[in-house]
Amino acid sequence: MSSTQSDDQRKPAIVILDFGSQYSELIARRVRETEVYSLVLSYSTTAEDLRRLSPKGIILSGGPSSVYVDGAPRCDPQIWELGIPVLGVCYGMQLMVHQLGGKVEAAIGKAEYGKAPLQIDDPTELFTNVETNSTMWMSHGDSVLQLPDGFLSLAHTSNTPMAAIASQERKLYGVQFHPEVVHSKYGMSLIRNFVYHICGCDPDWTTNTFVEESIAQVRDQVGSKRVLLALSGGVDSSTLAFLLNRAIGEKLTCMFIDQGFMRKGEPEFLMELFKKKFHINVEYINARERFINKLSGIVDPEQKRKIIGTEFIRVFEEESVRLGPFDYLAQGTLYPDVIESAGTNVDPKTGERMAVKIKSHHNVGGLPKDLQFKLVEPLRRLFKDEVRKVGRLLGLPEEIVRRHPFPGPGLAIRIIGEVTHEKLNCLRDADLIVRQEILNAGLYPDVWQAFAVLLPIRSVGVMGDQRTYAWPIVLRCVSSEDGMTADWSRLPYDVLEKISNRIVNEVTGVNRVVLDITSKPPGTIEWE
Repeated sequence: MSSTQSDDQRKPAIVILDFGSQYSELIARRVRETEVYSLVLSYSTTAEDLRRLSPKGIILSGGPSSVYVDGAPRCDPQIWELGIPVLGVCYGMQLMVHQLGGKVEAAIGKAEYGKAPLQIDDPTELFTNVETNSTMWMSHGDSVLQLPDGFLSLAHTSNTPMAAIASQERKLYGVQFHPEVVHSKYGMSLIRNFVYHICGCDPDWTTNTFVEESIAQVRDQVGSKRVLLALSGGVDSSTLAFLLNRAIGEKLTCMFIDQGFMRKGEPEFLMELFKKKFHINVEYINARERFINKLSGIVDPEQKRKIIGTEFIRVFEEESVRLGPFDYLAQGTLYPDVIESAGTNVDPKTGERMAVKIKSHHNVGGLPKDLQFKLVEPLRRLFKDEVRKVGRLLGLPEEIVRRHPFPGPGLAIRIIGEVTHEKLNCLRDADLIVRQEILNAGLYPDVWQAFAVLLPIRSVGVMGDQRTYAWPIVLRCVSSEDGMTADWSRLPYDVLEKISNRIVNEVTGVNRVVLDITSKPPGTIEWE
């Protein structure tokens, strides 16, 4: 890896063609765990485009379609003639078989979902160091009935005679299971075999080299110009602030807009950390009264979100003009954001953003048209776990690196109904207790999010022989890998008891604590 080659210039060693699988991003992450750079592209990417990218390997993802149905997504058939090793996963394997002359049909009465022991018939190449009878994760209703010419079966299960296939001469491979999921015991071994032994990739995608390349790229892009960053205090914008500060120093200005909906002590903590301890240029904007006044009388959650987002835009616009001029806007855009917005905001061939959208902790929709910035997005090829590694390398404190996700509108959407100063103070105190006790119990890393919600109702209680009529607090703790799905965290009873006792005894206006044990789906993580 050259330290002068930018992240956006770097060509992927492994390309994942996405056919609509929920696991496409996970495949990319697993490949990157081998320290090999990978990118997810659309299944419609042409063979000519792939030739220009010159990857060392291609992985075809799974997908919900059946290859024999009209309109099913198909890749450019010239891909099979590129001479680049290909690994088809589930639908990807079936598509390989279908396009190369084999036969795929519905597995009537033999659909296979969940864990299945894999019997390996050919332990070479793809299955080196993969134990036979090991568990792999299946999820398919179609099966391969007839292989194309030149292919052989490498493995089987009790329900699937051809669970892995190969044309070793052409370096075309397929697996009916999902090696990328944690349930597949030797899945990473199989991925390493494909990436290292079959594709011949080198492990050169490391945190150190990413930082070196990004600093060089930012310096080259920005030159002597000034850069503005909207700092939220989350891991993404904080890591970006540390990276940009190392790259361009005083040419960076961070704007921290305190809208009044953050957790207890966080604005003070962030200013102390960034400005005084690490000497990063941060402009503190106190807009607390402005935001809460805009929410007076508002109870609809979607309306609250829109008002906060709109007001953030207005404050950002006013302050950027006051502090400017700036030529560049830095955003903590991550790779999942790029993939998600690829249809409208990213050129599928170049990967370049086609329209300016500010991604802040308020999830606002876009900058005013008369505010024109060029974008600086050095994190745009990283996943969240990779950002945390970069943050640690740059010296970002663990309090921020390990911080739980926090919604853009902040506590305003954890107060059901109208937001008032009294409710905010109450919720801040309760939320702090929740986080303190989760930390004290050593459970913070195991929980995706842990927080309190304030309900707009009152219930009867008894405190000190006196009847009370006060608010209930909902305790919401969930476990998740990516926030797309989540289950409620099974916290020990003694931890729940401490949280409840402390909130009721220490937080004015609360006399009851209840526990939310709803998964996502059907519920959401946040209440509003």
